[in-house]
Amino acid sequence: MRDVYADGDDLILVASDRISVYDVVLPTPIPDKGKLLTALSLWWFEQLADLVPNHVISATDVPAEFAGRAIRCRRLEMVPVECVARGFLTGGGMKEYEATGAVSGVELPRGLVEASILPEPIFTPSTKAPVGEHDEPMTFAEVVDKVGAETAERLRQLTIDVYCRGAELAADRGILVADTKIEVGWAPDGTLVLADELLTPDSSRFWPAESYQPGRAQFSYDKQHVRDWAADSGWDKQALAPEVPPEVVESTRARYIDVYEKLTGNRW
Repeated sequence: MRDVYADGDDLILVASDRISVYDVVLPTPIPDKGKLLTALSLWWFEQLADLVPNHVISATDVPAEFAGRAIRCRRLEMVPVECVARGFLTGGGMKEYEATGAVSGVELPRGLVEASILPEPIFTPSTKAPVGEHDEPMTFAEVVDKVGAETAERLRQLTIDVYCRGAELAADRGILVADTKIEVGWAPDGTLVLADELLTPDSSRFWPAESYQPGRAQFSYDKQHVRDWAADSGWDKQALAPEVPPEVVESTRARYIDVYEKLTGNRW
């Protein structure tokens, strides 16, 4: 969850400790989440700077009350598509595959199971729904209709490139990136620029490579732990969500710290 403030020609993007599941913001924050996601995003932006430009102007020239969890960034015209890449079959992609044999119109081999590695990473975009509404899967043809053929192809290639670079770096550190979502905007000169967050536990699924086994749910370093609690809590997934139990809050925070340290090599 992020709040955006205008500051002259720039924007101040502030990551909060709030967490959302099923498109509903939960009432219980995850301590340090905002700072962890900001630090991890900044690390990833630096790792991928030679691949694609990003919106970061400064991580220090921000209001003091937001220090550690804010980024001063460029204004962009945001692309009206959620750009998602998948290297493994899980989550909503698994449900769609079970129903149709495809994900976002991409036909996949028969016989895949939960957490199967895909023959190659695929672009599985979705709509960018307003807050409180659900994103819906899009086919590539629908992306073409939305932004034009040239931009659609650029988005597909960029998303796959970001995923592959991130997955390669993470694999060297014992982490599998099952999937990731990126936000992209146009700079005034038409360049596509990475925005928002990048390869964090809120935008990606991270699994420990050492315990990976297809055919079952994986231990997850991301907010899947909170999704699982919510699914088992009896909550109807509508507004006014229940408080998250302290043990789920603490274990979620611990997973965020663990993956941050494993990926960056820095102590939290």
